[in-house]
Amino acid sequence: MVTVSPSYKADLQSIKDDPSGRNMKSHAHRKSFQNKLFRVVGIGASAGGLEAFTHLLRPLPIDTGMAFVLIQHLDPVHKSMLSEILGRETRMPVHEVKNRMVVEPNHVYVIPPNAQMSIRNGVFIILSRKEVLGPFMPIDYFLRSLAADKGPRAIAVILSGADADGSHALKAIKARGGIAFAQDPASAKFNVMPDHAVATGLVDFTLSPERIAKELVRIAHGSADVRPRHAPEAELLSTEEHELAKIYSLLQRERGVDFTHYKQTTLHRRITRRMAVHKARTLKEYVKVLKENPAEMGDLYDELLIHVTSFFRDPRAFETLKTKIFPHLMKHRGARDPIRIWVPGCSTGEEAYSVAISLLEFLGDMGALTPIQIFATDISEKALQKARAGIYSAQALSRVSMGRRRRFFTPVSGGFQISKTIRNLCVFTKQNVAKDPPFSRLDLISCRNLLIYLGPVLQKKVLPIFNYALKTAGVLFLGES
Repeated sequence: MVTVSPSYKADLQSIKDDPSGRNMKSHAHRKSFQNKLFRVVGIGASAGGLEAFTHLLRPLPIDTGMAFVLIQHLDPVHKSMLSEILGRETRMPVHEVKNRMVVEPNHVYVIPPNAQMSIRNGVFIILSRKEVLGPFMPIDYFLRSLAADKGPRAIAVILSGADADGSHALKAIKARGGIAFAQDPASAKFNVMPDHAVATGLVDFTLSPERIAKELVRIAHGSADVRPRHAPEAELLSTEEHELAKIYSLLQRERGVDFTHYKQTTLHRRITRRMAVHKARTLKEYVKVLKENPAEMGDLYDELLIHVTSFFRDPRAFETLKTKIFPHLMKHRGARDPIRIWVPGCSTGEEAYSVAISLLEFLGDMGALTPIQIFATDISEKALQKARAGIYSAQALSRVSMGRRRRFFTPVSGGFQISKTIRNLCVFTKQNVAKDPPFSRLDLISCRNLLIYLGPVLQKKVLPIFNYALKTAGVLFLGES
């Protein structure tokens, strides 16, 4: 097990108590503090993974300043020899992870067999496989926790494998400003896992394991402009505000969306990540990339619109819909009036479908006799296309009970499709909530994924629109944030 000095633990506590680093006693201490915020590389593989791990680790130097965490599908019964085998391929220390082990840079960590693993505040948390609810997806599980813990200092690598584990977590990695790699399928012994990752459209680099190692070294040496996770929001990209305004102007001209008053912290983080992909050191250089490479404009636009959503996000809130809100709406509804619901910022449809399912469950036998209109809108046509198709992976349905799966979903190639009954209730259409005409006479507005991406100016503009759109007895349903 890794031995951790008391001073390192104290610094970890300092980071949590004073994330900005403003109260550090000296410049040297601040520099030491920033060094603690090192990058962690989560590397997932299944079949053919040992060969891919070896080819990736072998060329890596011992002083990248990164930690490498290997997540492989292991035999749940037999002792794993992976750490011993890989220990012969790298000069970095290789450890099979123990619960509560602290992560350190320039070390390699291997998941133990029969376990699911996450990272929180720089510490590994181990669950036995029997404690895991739903599909066993250890790569997705770890990468999601890595995105939450490390933000833009999270790096995901998807290597050889025969299933789709890992690809679903890439949205979380990208949403937090991290970087995603996939093994070039042509170099993989089993190409299903990297193929699924690439198919998400979220992978930044598709390379052989040896070239992934080379790119990681480049990032480690500072060629990519990746800032500390806790950099003060106001300072991020502040020295090039004029160039930032150019980017927003280009996006508005090409895509019709003005990002000026969106939440700047999120936008800056994602622009910075696109700069890293193109090795642009300054915004001026990146503006040049945008002008010379039309495809990058589309990639940046899609990046800025990434939303992290899921079915029945915060189950207690959806239970409140059924026990309190829907009864309230029915009490104030005319006998022939339709139930009218709007889901702005619907992303890929999970929120709208969750509301529809909850409503039908509440109505019971009355569902077939009650007119229902659910309008779901977003500014991303790509997200809307997925929402209209209504096809989701098994991992995306991890929060959906088996009873709901049997009643409201049908197995299809590529996952599960929401039933036609539910799809017919939902109309998905493109709309910019800040400038396009709103719906009216609504009973419910469910806005659980949008407001957190808007700055104060847009929030103050949007909330009166919601007020106008609702009936007098209507309800505005918001997310936890």
